[in-house]
Amino acid sequence: MEKRHQVVIVGGGPVGVALAVELGLRGLDCALVERRIAPQKIPKGQNLTQRSMEHLYAWGVAEAVRARRMLPPDYPMSGIVAYRDLADQYWYAPPLREIVNRYYFQQNERLPQYLVEDVLRGKLAQLPNIDRRFGWLAESVEQDAAGARVVIMQEGGAGRETLQADYVVGCDGGRSLVRREAGIERAGADFDQLMVLALFRSRELHEKLKRFPARSTYRVLHPDLKGYWQFFGRVDVGESWFFHSPVPPSTTRDNYDFHGLLQHVAGFDFACDFDHVGFWDLRIEVAEQYQAGRIFIAGDAAHSHPPYGGYGLNNGLDDAANLGWKLAAMIEGWGTDALLQTYSEERRPIFKETAENFIEAGIQKDAAFLARYSPERDRAEFEHAWKEHQGAAAPRVLTYEPHYEGSPIVFGPPGGKSGARGTHTFKALAGHHLPPQLLSSGRNVFEELGPYFTLLAFDAEDRAVAGFAAAAKALAVPLKVVRDTGGDGREAYEAKAILVRPDRYVAWTADTVPDDAKAILRKVVARA
Repeated sequence: MEKRHQVVIVGGGPVGVALAVELGLRGLDCALVERRIAPQKIPKGQNLTQRSMEHLYAWGVAEAVRARRMLPPDYPMSGIVAYRDLADQYWYAPPLREIVNRYYFQQNERLPQYLVEDVLRGKLAQLPNIDRRFGWLAESVEQDAAGARVVIMQEGGAGRETLQADYVVGCDGGRSLVRREAGIERAGADFDQLMVLALFRSRELHEKLKRFPARSTYRVLHPDLKGYWQFFGRVDVGESWFFHSPVPPSTTRDNYDFHGLLQHVAGFDFACDFDHVGFWDLRIEVAEQYQAGRIFIAGDAAHSHPPYGGYGLNNGLDDAANLGWKLAAMIEGWGTDALLQTYSEERRPIFKETAENFIEAGIQKDAAFLARYSPERDRAEFEHAWKEHQGAAAPRVLTYEPHYEGSPIVFGPPGGKSGARGTHTFKALAGHHLPPQLLSSGRNVFEELGPYFTLLAFDAEDRAVAGFAAAAKALAVPLKVVRDTGGDGREAYEAKAILVRPDRYVAWTADTVPDDAKAILRKVVARA
């Protein structure tokens, strides 16, 4: 039996479910295929950025996600960084993503990835246009000029079906079947290092870490480990923890003293009970492209990396928000193949620079620091360098600002390039995230954004605004117009006219609303 859908999503982790919600809210007929009946309760992907929370707000689940948080408000998202072990005298508590909260409509949040997935599954259940195939897995994917086909089979059962689709999106993880079937290659840095992930319970560890201010994570820089991290993370307050560390390549669950490792990294003895021990390879991989014809990849299928900095889940949710509106535009008839191609053109440079300039470069910088400085060799020199190491934490956060300046569908600066490094500012910049501002009504501009394009018009002439709306109607581009005065803080945008994309990035700005907007609208939907 064959069933026809507009989009089939293979992989129902948080990215796949988020994309299904994004498409479902836009009215598309989709199928979601996921082998797991319930989310896997491994506490990874804990740190949700402000952009991710804005996506979750748009999907109608931000407050539901916050309600599932397991850490109390007095435990901030940031962590402790210690030298050698957690008992050492050298440590600091750096500011992290919370220092840029004011540039976003939503504050960052911390909770296990499986709880985010669970909330999104709950939202998905409210969307009748999504065919939810939990307990099914994809067996093969193929495409031709007329469409794509996904053969699925029931996990542990006799069911087998072929799903027909206009498009297929693989959100099926680092070993993605969809990526392999599409012939998309991946490349990156392999550090040839085995890592352990241990989940355990210990009230004694919680008590002994009260020497530090309340924090969510505890990272150790050991001089023998070439810049690779060892770190503890809280799942809740008082008992549950996760732990990552390099281990020898021959390590198995049965031949290694993991309790001893935990105590060595902590710098003191403590009792604990293990719930899970698993392994992963320290490598960074980015797909050569995120699209092959009618097949797309997103999340870990497109890019994977170590859990350093919480970039994986957040980039995956950005993938879903970027791809979702473009698929909808194409299916609804006002998008183009060229618009779909911008998904890869915009998203791939973001993760490539994230991997190279934030993750890989961070490991290399830590390795160089540990090789160069030591309190045993020269205490004064080490203490000066340690203070500089601490001071570098905030600038890294401030400069991580993914943007699409080089995209062909935004009016970015001449020679602009899309990437992960930018500047946080309240100025509205084409290709960048829209900063929040209050409107005269007292509502935030994010509360007034439409589901597709929104024109923010401040102190604009009626004739020009009406002309812009008429141009959008003539091109069948869905547009909402939000009018207001230009004062009361909105002058920080430094623009009287701002065209905002469906994914809440700025497409175009100007000092006035133009009389003829067709050329602008054609460019932002790749119909120029």
